[in-house]
Amino acid sequence: MTDSSIQPHDIPLKLSERDQRGNIWRLAIAQALAGANSVVVYATGAIVGNTLAPTPILATLPLSIFVVGMALCTLPVGAIAGRYGRRTAFLAGAGCGVLAGLLAMYASFTSDFWLFCLSTFFGGAYAAVVLSFRFAAADGVAPARKARALSMVMAGGVAAGVVGPQLVTWTMDLWPQQLFAVTFLAQAIVAALSAFILFGVRLPKPSAAQKRGGRPLAAIARQSRFIAAATCGAISYTLMNFLMTAAPLAMHMHGHSAASSNLGLQWHVIAMFAPSFFTGRIIARFGAERVMIVGLVLIGISAAVGLRGAEVVHFWWTLILLGLGWNFGFLGASALVLECHTDAEKTRVQSLNDFIVFGLMALGSFASGGILSVYGWNTVLWVSFPPLAITVLALVVLQFREKPVNAEAVEQ
Repeated sequence: MTDSSIQPHDIPLKLSERDQRGNIWRLAIAQALAGANSVVVYATGAIVGNTLAPTPILATLPLSIFVVGMALCTLPVGAIAGRYGRRTAFLAGAGCGVLAGLLAMYASFTSDFWLFCLSTFFGGAYAAVVLSFRFAAADGVAPARKARALSMVMAGGVAAGVVGPQLVTWTMDLWPQQLFAVTFLAQAIVAALSAFILFGVRLPKPSAAQKRGGRPLAAIARQSRFIAAATCGAISYTLMNFLMTAAPLAMHMHGHSAASSNLGLQWHVIAMFAPSFFTGRIIARFGAERVMIVGLVLIGISAAVGLRGAEVVHFWWTLILLGLGWNFGFLGASALVLECHTDAEKTRVQSLNDFIVFGLMALGSFASGGILSVYGWNTVLWVSFPPLAITVLALVVLQFREKPVNAEAVEQ
């Protein structure tokens, strides 16, 4: 039985096998390169902020503004993609990445804190565009292969976890008088290289009928499946960022070395993205809802491990399990979003989902450091449990009685 709201122009154009494979590889490589943007911001933001900020309390503001940039730019990115096509949005995002690097380099020369904050805002805009790669990978792909295509692009994050830290390590001391200046220049160059790769992406452009087609966004957002997907995606990403942001400082407060902290973060990033090579197959076999629940449970286990002690091994396992939980929760939620819209509605619905995810993540980013400094690491961990419990309970109780309205289910 088909959804009566689906019109003939909702049925998407299928891409050839060659174009599908080419898109996945290009988007995965671009994901790997663009991931260095986020790593550079997180590796340098607090250090440069502490150097340039007019008061120490503002030292981490550049990092929070990065997350705000992600949240505020998701809806404009969706509007650009819906009107001009995804590739145009991708290239605009890469332009923001180039601008972020150049502004950060100039801010380091001029010791301008607020200009540096502006650079991290553009870096956040770029990061918002990069995360839309996962949805683009599913365009023109058969329904049974969508989750796999989505997860394969996210697997590019494994390389980002290696490229980003090494980019900082190799470049930070090349100009001793201006720490990180060459790093920021390299950040801009890598973003430009990503744009070059994205030029070759072949995606269906929105037709005139698709631009004006589709149901009202409010009606789509009321679907139980969309509510479940957006909630799980938001909680998974918010708690991952909440705990990951606090963990390095908590390790420092407990007397652990910076080297131990960096190694823990490296394995955390690998755990976030390495499962993507097979997460899509798991989703296809067991369903997005079950994978989402497993992801949330893993995040809960990671917090429980952290509560068992404050040795290095406890922090490391907390970060590794947190990364695994994020992968299952976030990719499962992203796959479920694909079942909530027709082809004509996809960019609006996907950008709304990401706006909810990153908006809540921004609030968590502002709260994490304050809770840690006032109440300690154990309180940060305990705070994670209520939203996890509520979300898991909602997913279990929810019956998912709505049929997917994805247009690919309508075959002629």
